[in-house]
Amino acid sequence: MGFFNPGNSKNRYMGIWYKETLPVRTVVWVANRETPLTDISGELKLNSDPGILVLADGSGNIIWSTNTSRPAKSPALVAQLSDTGNLVLKDTRTDDGNFLWQSFDYPSDTLLPGMKLGKNFETGLESYLSSWKSNDDPSPGDFTYHCDPSGYPQNVIRKGSVEQYRSGPWNGVRFSGAPNLIPNAIYRYRLVLNDKEVYYTYDLINSSVISRLMLSQNGVVQRWTWPGGRSRDWVLYLSVPTGYCDTYGVCGAYGTCNIGDSPQCRCLNKFAPKYLDDWVNTDWSNGCVRKTPLDCYNNRSSDGFLKYSNVKLPDTRNSTFNVSMTLKECEKVCLNKCSCMAYANLDIRVGGSGCLLWFGDLINIRNFPEASKSCKASRMLHSRKGKNVDLRSFIPSCTRKKTNHLADEMRSMLLDWPKRFHIINGIARGLLYLHQDSRLRIIHRDLKASNILLDSNMDPKISDFGLARCFAESETGANTNRVVGTYGYMSPEYAVDGLFSVKSDLWCSGAGNTQWEEK
Repeated sequence: MGFFNPGNSKNRYMGIWYKETLPVRTVVWVANRETPLTDISGELKLNSDPGILVLADGSGNIIWSTNTSRPAKSPALVAQLSDTGNLVLKDTRTDDGNFLWQSFDYPSDTLLPGMKLGKNFETGLESYLSSWKSNDDPSPGDFTYHCDPSGYPQNVIRKGSVEQYRSGPWNGVRFSGAPNLIPNAIYRYRLVLNDKEVYYTYDLINSSVISRLMLSQNGVVQRWTWPGGRSRDWVLYLSVPTGYCDTYGVCGAYGTCNIGDSPQCRCLNKFAPKYLDDWVNTDWSNGCVRKTPLDCYNNRSSDGFLKYSNVKLPDTRNSTFNVSMTLKECEKVCLNKCSCMAYANLDIRVGGSGCLLWFGDLINIRNFPEASKSCKASRMLHSRKGKNVDLRSFIPSCTRKKTNHLADEMRSMLLDWPKRFHIINGIARGLLYLHQDSRLRIIHRDLKASNILLDSNMDPKISDFGLARCFAESETGANTNRVVGTYGYMSPEYAVDGLFSVKSDLWCSGAGNTQWEEK
């Protein structure tokens, strides 16, 4: 802890940073963020009456000070910097573990292990992150990161008062919109919710690894780790938001975003674009509306629910919850309230428990290839029963010829449609993981039937990555002078011009490859 000059600035601030054994000085907390010292003067001292910690300039003017909940006087007053990075002010006459003041309650742009991101309902104190304005200026920037307690808890990034990203509600294991937040060997995370407070926090598992969570100047929450050993710099472990579909409300009300779709926004089932012309022109902000109005006021209501799995659950600001209710009871409550639009389990552990209810428009839904929580969303007039369709009537003649392991009257009996759909869906999920949710974007380049393995449960596994290419998150394709793979399964632009992308894999996995081979 001490005085420092950020970047190329001549202003001086009092801050806390990792000890000098790290070659890169990383400041994690700043006291006088908005009132810098303009020269080398500056003094941090304990003010005996009242018992506070003050920072004064060379003229004795106080430019920053702590505030305490109860009085204390010297010599009982002590200020101490703990090894966790927490600057505390305490009364040595008591040993109850309660501090008069602590820097952990007033974060800057960094959340350290043991810090709380949340709100104390008794005192009204909210602890949240705020970005630096620039590398030269640690004063609060445009972005903040909160654990939002309105409705059911979820973490949100705001630019000013406008939401930019939200994590989805906590589901007992993780935030529903953060599938990459999984148990690991570096840190443990949890969300605490009770009558007194709500907060998100984490603790380190391996003391030899340093990890911190920070809000960058451009509004990205990043987890950085310092592995130790021969490493000489921080390593980016994960970050959010990760792409277009993480943008808050990008598809409007009752719209869902899938980065693997084109266009990315779709309306939920039984809904249609509110303004079709805008929707076609990729302006999805006005969202979707029901094709048929609800009939919930009718005594013989035919309203019901459709089940949506593997999704980032909608914004929970207009939600209520009950920790003891079953999912069946949850459905009944929602069905009997005309303003209730969706319901889900509150906690997905041990088969699921509790009830989460949404009221008003459903906003900010995203599809994932794999997720641990499903949401029975969007109350509908139409029932879930539908007309059976003869799928063979949709098979083109050339595709029928190449897939007769499917259209043949006798052989098709060996593999019923539910099994086929299970295989197709599994391949699609695997592709979406490779293209979107893997830490590196992977293009397979040789996706064909012989490279799909089936286990005893008919679960598909994509295999043979000998021709695969890895890309950074922002890259979606490339050009090559050396075309490799199986020609019958190559997209035209790859076979002719050497252009390959995530769309090349989609071509391989679809019926289009049989038509290309036919020609």
